[in-house]
Amino acid sequence: MTGSIAGLKRFTSPVKGRGLQVTRPFKVGELLFSSPAYSCVLSVKERGSCCEFCFSRKEGLARCGKCRKACYCDLKCQKGDWPMHKLECSAMTAFGENWCPSETTRLVARILAKKKMQKEPSASEKMLLIGELQSHLEDEDNEKREGTEADIAALYRFYSKHLEMPDHKDLLTLYSQVACNGFTVEDDELFQMGAAIYPDVALINHSCLPSVIVTYNGTSSEVRAVQNMKPGDEVLISYIDLLYPTEDRNKRLRESYYFTCDCNECKTKSKDNAKVKVRKRSDPFEPQVISNMVRYGRNSIREFRFKCLNSLARPSELLEMCEQSLEEMGAVFDDSNVYMLHMMYQAMGVCIYMQDADGAIRYGKKLLKPYSKLYPPYSLNVSSMYLKLGRIYMNVERRSEGVSALKKALAIMEVAHGKDHPYIKEVRREMGQK
Repeated sequence: MTGSIAGLKRFTSPVKGRGLQVTRPFKVGELLFSSPAYSCVLSVKERGSCCEFCFSRKEGLARCGKCRKACYCDLKCQKGDWPMHKLECSAMTAFGENWCPSETTRLVARILAKKKMQKEPSASEKMLLIGELQSHLEDEDNEKREGTEADIAALYRFYSKHLEMPDHKDLLTLYSQVACNGFTVEDDELFQMGAAIYPDVALINHSCLPSVIVTYNGTSSEVRAVQNMKPGDEVLISYIDLLYPTEDRNKRLRESYYFTCDCNECKTKSKDNAKVKVRKRSDPFEPQVISNMVRYGRNSIREFRFKCLNSLARPSELLEMCEQSLEEMGAVFDDSNVYMLHMMYQAMGVCIYMQDADGAIRYGKKLLKPYSKLYPPYSLNVSSMYLKLGRIYMNVERRSEGVSALKKALAIMEVAHGKDHPYIKEVRREMGQK
């Protein structure tokens, strides 16, 4: 152990491995600790909208004079980012449109550079060193290993000029550590801004009934209580989206983190019936009909995700996919069924992209009540939905509905983000606009 954080204790158990416990009481909304990123990287799609160094989203950013890609608030941010940006600046210019490392590879490159530059533990390693992060290299299947090998090839192609590469086994281990311990840095509406590594935060174990929530203030992470905690309670976050039933959640956990959750929610499956609710009728559906429709819902989600990731469909075609699957599933599933909700959420996103406010509002209103019921208290999934709807209402001059939605978002965000967070101030400003 490298140090300590007030109010917290690191522990090791035969069953759960490493973890964190609180050593004093914490109330809902109270900050347990904050941590700067050991390394972070802004998503390429956010370039031009956000500062490469501090992740601030603003207009009037200044571009790097050499690559003309990276953007900064001011000279201070540009100088602060140069030790990392120089890894990419000349390569982006030289390779042009052929410069295409994955976000994981970009983050790995920065971790390697940071390790070389910094010999003492950083402010993000008070409880856990970067080299102590859990790796699941031995658990990875051939498909994942092939993906990692492709990433390593890209690392050599785009970064070898500026990096001293470790041996191949160490690179494989580092990629596995990043895959299992990396965090997606998100904004107030849960849009991905970038990726980061926070060693101390990575000590926190998973539960489908989390006691804390992780949010972001610039590139720093903040961990706040969403349950009242007493000394000895374990600090627990959710690694995954908690909307889905137990079988789906644990499948995702096994695929990405190589364990099965045994929290009380997974043992009792208390919300599963509500999450896969079917339409009421005098002649109940046969179990086989329901299981077939669940399979159809999962396949529809996979197909939609594949087409989005690979840009295989126009927005109008994606919206049609959503509508078709909703019509098909709606013959069996209640509107509050999570597979219905997933496709409604995607449809809302497409409508927002197409600037179809009426469509986005129509789908958003259907999501709010079941989201509030199915997600845990103080869920960012719920607050972000209120935020999106509130902002759409304000944009189409439906002010009273907009203010009402923003107030509900604010009630959650003040707990999850803290009352002094810049996002809180921004929402209050929006509510005060005419």
